[in-house]
Amino acid sequence: MQKRKLISLVLLRKLLTTAIFSIAFVALFSVPHIVPSSKDHKFNDKFPTTKNLQSWTQELAPPHLSKTLLHTSKLNGSKRDSNYEKLWKPPSNRGFLPCTKPTPNYTAPVESRGYLLVHTNGGLNQMRSGICDMVAVARILNATLVIPELDKRSFWQDTSNFSDVFDEEHFIDSLANDVKIVKNLPNELVNETRMVKQFISWSGMDYYENEIASLWEEYQLLVERMRSLGLYIALHLRYEKDMLAFSGCTHDLSLDEAEELRIIRENTSYWKVKDIDPVEQRSRGFCPLTPKEVGIFLTALGYPSNTPIYIASGEIYGGESHMAELRSRYPLLMSKEKLASVEELEPFLNHASQMAALDYIVSIESDVFIQSYSGNMARAVEGHRRFLGRGRSISPDRKALVRLFDKLDQGTMTEGKKLSYRIIDLHRRRLGSPRKRKGPISGTKGMDRFRSEETFYANPLPDCLCRTEPSLQNISHIAQ
Repeated sequence: MQKRKLISLVLLRKLLTTAIFSIAFVALFSVPHIVPSSKDHKFNDKFPTTKNLQSWTQELAPPHLSKTLLHTSKLNGSKRDSNYEKLWKPPSNRGFLPCTKPTPNYTAPVESRGYLLVHTNGGLNQMRSGICDMVAVARILNATLVIPELDKRSFWQDTSNFSDVFDEEHFIDSLANDVKIVKNLPNELVNETRMVKQFISWSGMDYYENEIASLWEEYQLLVERMRSLGLYIALHLRYEKDMLAFSGCTHDLSLDEAEELRIIRENTSYWKVKDIDPVEQRSRGFCPLTPKEVGIFLTALGYPSNTPIYIASGEIYGGESHMAELRSRYPLLMSKEKLASVEELEPFLNHASQMAALDYIVSIESDVFIQSYSGNMARAVEGHRRFLGRGRSISPDRKALVRLFDKLDQGTMTEGKKLSYRIIDLHRRRLGSPRKRKGPISGTKGMDRFRSEETFYANPLPDCLCRTEPSLQNISHIAQ
């Protein structure tokens, strides 16, 4: 009986994967420019628009960034810089281009068998991955999908609705040939008995980008302001209170801070693991890099101190006390709070999902994306950038780096050429070039086998990237 269940799960997983691939990527580029209805108060309405974007962004550049600073940074980050090849040049796509055309056997949805209501949970990118899985489930079940409800009860206490973050009309229209979607359950069914089922989601491809496709062209003000500083790094710095409390990571924290995080973990009922050894966690590479460690890492890679860095994250735990060493190395640390005025950000405050959407856009468009921890957003950004053929995406080898950082703390190694050589050598193969997705770890079985696979969200090859003719193999960017 157990074996039969496992076989069924494997078959369902394969079906989910196939459906997600065709559904999500067909929808991805089906409607490149969407103008939302003016009567709807959406995410899109919260920033001003202009016909002359470049002029507008220059006029609204934060006042503390002087013209001299802008001019100097642009020169230092130009493509004529002798370090461009080493630090900024995107890796070759090795001839791989997006390939998302459905097979001839793919058909429009048949008559609906009922309605699928979805309640998502977690942060923005966890909810997005859950939504994409449910699109595939609705397709497989021949069900009509009701616009999902976003999580309002988790750590972030965010009251955002689906239409506050995503383009609802685009979501419905672009999937019309795949899944029928309605905004609400019909009135006559509101009080009917419902079957409740919690799906286990370990398969499939994402529908991330389409949900915010309309934001792309209209709301890159943040991107353009970073562009005015020259080539820039987007750093997904997972050093927020919830992340540290959940993971049990306390390196470089005070005893009071460590105790505060332990209490948060103890009192958060849906976090199942309570007793965590922080030293073991860090030694196994399960902890995010600290801001100090990120600074050492970037210096060793060779990025100069005038490199503009966009911090894509929520509130950093401990604030400036933990950011001081990173800022001393890289003074041009920017964030949405610095690039946009208080008035511009006011509609987004207290809406963590909407703030995360801003970070996602700036990260996708960056010249280099670096993650301090491989979470949901980091994987989504990395996979999206791979699909689009964007610039470098660097995933630090945290387990190996910890050993080097400990040697620095112990005084058995110093910063310099030797450390730089070790770190650069560790990451030669981790720069985001197209490669086949890693399969499951040998010897693992059941759900552990599924969990050990590299997620499709981080690497869509070979399913949605195909090698082109040899004459095209030198292309390094996909046409925008």
